[in-house]
Amino acid sequence: MTHAAWSRIGRWWRLLWAFSWLQLQSLVFAAVIFAAIALTAVVPLPIARYDALLIVGIALTLVLWAVGWESGREVLVILGFHLLGLMMEIFKVAAGSWAYPEDAVTKVFDVPLYSGFMYAAVGSYIVQAWRRFDLRVTDYRPVPLTILAAAAYLNFFTHHYIWDLRWVIVVLFLIEMRATVVHFTVAGERFRMPLAASFLLIGIALWVAENLATLLGAWQYPDQAEFWRAVHVGKVGSWALLVSLSFVLVATVKQFEGTLYGHPGDRPSVLSRHRNSPAADEVDESRSPNQGEHP
Repeated sequence: MTHAAWSRIGRWWRLLWAFSWLQLQSLVFAAVIFAAIALTAVVPLPIARYDALLIVGIALTLVLWAVGWESGREVLVILGFHLLGLMMEIFKVAAGSWAYPEDAVTKVFDVPLYSGFMYAAVGSYIVQAWRRFDLRVTDYRPVPLTILAAAAYLNFFTHHYIWDLRWVIVVLFLIEMRATVVHFTVAGERFRMPLAASFLLIGIALWVAENLATLLGAWQYPDQAEFWRAVHVGKVGSWALLVSLSFVLVATVKQFEGTLYGHPGDRPSVLSRHRNSPAADEVDESRSPNQGEHP
């Protein structure tokens, strides 16, 4: 094997290691919540399991805020995810879509309050990844994407009464995001990915996590009452749509902070480059500061 080949292998190994480390840091909130779900499934507790998970979620939020892992604004965003998720949980459980079979003091309309933290975990991941990967987007139009994200959220409720429009919304998302690209940095190198692809990948990851969570009894679908079976793969689409709402909410905050649109060198034609390289500096200097932003 040539020196150039070994050099390429070393580079990709370094990138994989750096990417994995950044992902782990971004997933701290989700990892702790999931670990608590797994631990409480096998360890006897003096209080109801769902109550214990609520305590863990509240304590985790306060600790991450106190140590500076999450900023005050990020905590508010996560709280917003918690409330939106809890509203949907109450409706879906009442509709019989899934259930929380265990008893708890902190259940409201048969929904344990800890359940909102599972949605908050998704929000926490996005805000953490945004900062740690230096995420930016190009060709992003906030108004139509916000409307579609709101429609996707409402469809989770309305499809019980009228037609299920999720696939219509998916098609409209794909059309609207056909040129939207998310840019991120790993080990000093800049990469890009279609925003729609990132929604799908996160949706797949959430579907895998959902299978493990239901196996551990975090909640239960009707067809899992007698014995556990895998969650239908169609739920990947539902999770991807929910991620779209999460992304739009975070993007709204990032637009307010001035950290939404691409850096001057973030061009959709660029696959990978070193941001500190002479070529990158040359590209950056050739563009005005606002050229990467959507008008």
